[in-house]
Amino acid sequence: MTYLTPRVALVGDRSPSVRSHARIPGLLNALAERDQLVLDAYWIPTGDAEAPGALDGFDAVWLLPGSPYRSEAGALAAVRTARERGIPFLGTCGGFQHAVLEYARNVCGITGAVHGEENPDQEQEQQVIIPLACSLVGHEGTIAIAPGTLAERALGATHTLERYHCAYGLNSAHLDRLRAHGLRFSGTDESGEVRVLELPEHPFFLASLFQPELSGDGTRAHPMIRALAAAAVAHADTAAPLGSAS
Repeated sequence: MTYLTPRVALVGDRSPSVRSHARIPGLLNALAERDQLVLDAYWIPTGDAEAPGALDGFDAVWLLPGSPYRSEAGALAAVRTARERGIPFLGTCGGFQHAVLEYARNVCGITGAVHGEENPDQEQEQQVIIPLACSLVGHEGTIAIAPGTLAERALGATHTLERYHCAYGLNSAHLDRLRAHGLRFSGTDESGEVRVLELPEHPFFLASLFQPELSGDGTRAHPMIRALAAAAVAHADTAAPLGSAS
């Protein structure tokens, strides 16, 4: 029988100046060599992700750091496609922020929701993503993970030390409404601020404000990245025509 290699969309505006982007080839090699998780990965610029059908045929979507994106609409389309179609999704840093923004607009009905970095003059109650009180650029901190969550299963732990490179996070004024509509916040930092989210009714929908791409020396994929790869394999197996994969 023929085994199908999972196709993964790396959505983001690839740049050699973004450290997490530079780490991706090594992380993909590590997944293949150390974890036997081989992925067929394609970079999809946010402008291209906006087009109808841009993510057809993919087994996972990874919305990478690098915001503000060239196309906010493309980033949001990537989130929505993965969320609505049950495609495994990982959002990191800017991917976390835009997962919140997409959910606020399209599930919670906050039609005027905006990202504070791209709309700094908008009234703050409309900014679901706002400047952090203290920038996390270059910061490393401990995250507490809620037991029994996808995040705990992916990480294999209830505490983890992670690296950040961001200055924007979730506006806590919207927490209750987001929770009421089904979003789960499964990781918090030392001060109780949200750093990980997931969607319990989805096969695999996980996002972190920290950047797992920056973990270690880049020769071993972070557990969240390995979990996405495993979910992509499962999705490819499920989607494969009968007799073409096992």
